[in-house]
Amino acid sequence: MGKRILRLVAVVLTVSAITFLMVDRLPGDVAYQIAGPDASLQDVQAIRQSLGLDKNIALRYLTWLGRAFTGDLGVSYLTHEKVWDAISARLPVTIELMVLAQMISLCLAVPIGIYTAYRPGSITDKICGCMAFATMSVPVFVMALVLVLVFALTLGWLPATGYIPISQGLIDNLRSMILPAMSIALIEWVPLMRTLRSDMITTLKEDYILVARSKGLPPARILLCHALRSSLFTLITLLGLHIGHLIGGSLIVEIVFALPGIGRLMVGAIFGRDFMIVQGCILFIAIAYVAVNGIVDVCYAVLDPRIRRKNAIG
Repeated sequence: MGKRILRLVAVVLTVSAITFLMVDRLPGDVAYQIAGPDASLQDVQAIRQSLGLDKNIALRYLTWLGRAFTGDLGVSYLTHEKVWDAISARLPVTIELMVLAQMISLCLAVPIGIYTAYRPGSITDKICGCMAFATMSVPVFVMALVLVLVFALTLGWLPATGYIPISQGLIDNLRSMILPAMSIALIEWVPLMRTLRSDMITTLKEDYILVARSKGLPPARILLCHALRSSLFTLITLLGLHIGHLIGGSLIVEIVFALPGIGRLMVGAIFGRDFMIVQGCILFIAIAYVAVNGIVDVCYAVLDPRIRRKNAIG
């Protein structure tokens, strides 16, 4: 466990260092934006000095990292808002979007994966496979625009843009979030379904499944109680890795649907050269990604007692 934690910390530190270097090398200078188009060179230099941008990059990174360890991610260059306050204010929107997208993708992937594994090669299996690869080939922003065209502009069932907080009504909140979540889920469900289908086809050929069938157990119980649990390991791993896909999809979807989430905050900060916001957002995303994959390791131990015994011995 200790070695695993050290590896996760090393990943976060590496991501933060690389990001700091890349952000510093981006074209443009936030000091010019703060000073305005009519500012003199002396004014720009004074702003750079007040922000600490005139110092060596290694010194600036170590200073920022030391403050980050105490929970201080800095202050926005443009709005003077604390970075953590900016992130925490927008975090609920991004979390809700990702959770809804993951729930929708699982609601599609698990039943379809189970059924197509139970009837491989059937017409339904072939149709689902064609639909899966067709939706997977569509970029997230194209899927978002198609859903807006169909459900918002043509049918008028759902709003095209905007966000309504849960405090103003759960139904209205879900109506504002269902299209963004579906834009991500209709693409993300495909690898989940294909992975589960492949693993379940292999599991259904195991001897203990044949024994369960010989005992006369109903197919539903065999699939859900015996085959599904043994086929979840790769799916759980994929769910952890898919956090990166969900975050990437959220960045685009929040822009398309004008959602006030972390993705929109970070994209706006990139265009505004507000590098302190960018660095804080990426650090938070890296920590969240590492934490989720750590939870995946815990889920392995819950599903497989052999892993628990191995960890206890180790």
